[in-house]
Amino acid sequence: MTARASTLEQLKIVIVGHVDHGKSTFIGRLFHDTGSLPEGKYEQLVKIAERRGVPFEWANLMDSLQSERDQNITMDTSQIWFKTLKRQYVIIDAPGHKEFLKNMITGAARADAALLLIAANEGVQEQSRRHGYLLSLLGVKQVVVLVNKMDLIDYDEKAFEKIKKEYTDFLTQIGIHPNTFIPIAAKHGVNIAAHDEACAWYKGMTVLEALDQFELPTEPTDKSLRMPLQDIFRFDHRRILAGKIESGKLKVGDKLLFLPSYKTSEVKSIESWNSPAANEASAGQSVGITLTEQIFVERGEIAVHESAPCKVGKLIRAKIFWMSRVPFEVGKRYRLKVATQDVECELKKVIKVIDASTLDTNDTEKSKVVRNDVAEVEIALKEPLAIDLYNDIAETGRFVLVNKTEVSGGGVTMEIVESGRTKSDNITANKAQITYDDRVIKNGHKGAIVWLTGLSGAGKSTIANELEKELFTRGLQVVSVDGDNLRFGLCSNLGFSAEDRSENIRRAAEAAKMMAEFGQIVIVSLISPFLADRARAREIAQEAEIDFIEIYVNAPLNVCEARDPKHLYKKARNGEIAQFTGISSPYEAPEKPDLEIPTDKLPVKEAVVEIMHELLKRVEIRQEGFEI
Repeated sequence: MTARASTLEQLKIVIVGHVDHGKSTFIGRLFHDTGSLPEGKYEQLVKIAERRGVPFEWANLMDSLQSERDQNITMDTSQIWFKTLKRQYVIIDAPGHKEFLKNMITGAARADAALLLIAANEGVQEQSRRHGYLLSLLGVKQVVVLVNKMDLIDYDEKAFEKIKKEYTDFLTQIGIHPNTFIPIAAKHGVNIAAHDEACAWYKGMTVLEALDQFELPTEPTDKSLRMPLQDIFRFDHRRILAGKIESGKLKVGDKLLFLPSYKTSEVKSIESWNSPAANEASAGQSVGITLTEQIFVERGEIAVHESAPCKVGKLIRAKIFWMSRVPFEVGKRYRLKVATQDVECELKKVIKVIDASTLDTNDTEKSKVVRNDVAEVEIALKEPLAIDLYNDIAETGRFVLVNKTEVSGGGVTMEIVESGRTKSDNITANKAQITYDDRVIKNGHKGAIVWLTGLSGAGKSTIANELEKELFTRGLQVVSVDGDNLRFGLCSNLGFSAEDRSENIRRAAEAAKMMAEFGQIVIVSLISPFLADRARAREIAQEAEIDFIEIYVNAPLNVCEARDPKHLYKKARNGEIAQFTGISSPYEAPEKPDLEIPTDKLPVKEAVVEIMHELLKRVEIRQEGFEI
């Protein structure tokens, strides 16, 4: 790629067509006629064909280039495959429905325009209609139809016009208005880069001229803000929320709502890698933001302005395209992915199936959607999902459906049937007659959560037991929640993956919060190795206005391993326990704990006294004569 070419504008196109309609031949010829081939490649393949005594095929050129690309040879790493004098073009690799749909919907690659091939000797096929429908479903509006293999019908103008009329009628019904139709013979280069006397009656644009007539996409800056969170980073003691702004604009000082959690905070700074902080950013930019108030939000949530939020749903109506040989069946579990969100779902109802080639609909009640079906369906979501209606904001209105590890289908959201703010619109929180203040007066102290975190063997359970005994003896309302005990009951269905560990801590925090609201001092002893999970636990408590006291029970790894009260370190060293904290999984020590207890230096009873002093400041003990 020359230095001059690298400065040209860039457009992403997808080239689709029936398997026998000459796509590879066309692309090979396109490379050649635009001067985009590696130097000497064409001549090399012609000589190889001559030595073998076979005619040169343009499709062989594509096979050779694909092989080299797979080996990272010759092909430009940016995957800019060909260029004209006006711009560079990136071809989205779309060998079939599955790859095309996956790339288009997930945003890994999204076409700005399409070239749709139809063979003149075969005419409009069922696959031609399916490809057109797929382009319509995905919102590709710029389409040029290439009627290929005109040489096989002697460049018959009437046959071309017949195909043009038939396919135009079909595309118009699905909302696609083709830019133009071009008769071509890819094998001979007719009407690709230049007109040819063989097709003298055609006076319209060549393929290259039509390509350069496509308009560059504009980022949807005029739409409402949508910034799906890609990741959360810790950097210089700050939490940076990173993601790509899919639509709208973002400024320092904006108050953001994060969905589906409904957390709010204000933008403190907008940052980009290796660049100075900015005051604003807009659609198309990937940025990191910091907030004035540290709230717990996770990957997958969408940052929006409070005045223009997206929808949050538990049941959606959607139009889908199914590609897998395994049907999409009512009652079975799948995963739905939109932007960076990933939630479990199930097909609730098949409303109607649409024949993508004839546009006929079948309203007969069905229990599944089979391969190549387009259907309107209702999808139930296990967790609330932040999503837009496709007609409002396409960027966050598309989704893919995954069966196990296979991308099996995709679609667009048409309606939110059931809101996802609560488990059900019929659920109402019960308001107890005995208030929290009543319990504080009765107990003589406030409720609180004492959260003990540290490595296995650091002494958390030992301290928790002694602290509970001391508080109970002094007449305080206290209960201890131990991590291992939770695993026997409330969390018995959870494993030890990162997701399950996070859920284990969330459940512990929610249970502790409920008991603290009943006026209890709740002592929680959990390894809880990750900063984000402990921040979430603190936030759960703070939302209920419950004091959360994080205590870092700190002992060096070698001390914990020497103690090894449950022989877990030995098993981990022997490879019997995977992802064991401190050995094969990290422990993120608290950055600013409310209290740090070095158990390699401090005896248990002194540790309890330290914690009691901290508690006294928080729970406002009102018992006469209470002393530590």
